[in-house]
Amino acid sequence: MSEQKTLKQEAQDYESPTKTRNIIELDKVSVDVVIENDNFTNKEGEEVKQKVIVVDGEKYRVPISVLNNLKVLLEDNQNLKNFKVRKTGEGMDTRYTVIPLE
Repeated sequence: MSEQKTLKQEAQDYESPTKTRNIIELDKVSVDVVIENDNFTNKEGEEVKQKVIVVDGEKYRVPISVLNNLKVLLEDNQNLKNFKVRKTGEGMDTRYTVIPLE
């Protein structure tokens, strides 16, 4: 027989699924943080692949354009340690700018 819970007990025990945040939410990102492949199923039921970093137990999406920008910065400065990312625009017009910090 399965365990029965009240609605109140179930709500109190509920843990929402983890949400992937965006790298722009971080004030500072180390170039040495480990990047991982991740995937999820969108509302249409399609599998979506993405790159993420994990900071303080939370996933942050890393857009490919950020990796491209960071590559250019590192070609000019191999000693770069930290950066931050700014976002402009919305939807298809979204642009990410990588800003070196150190």
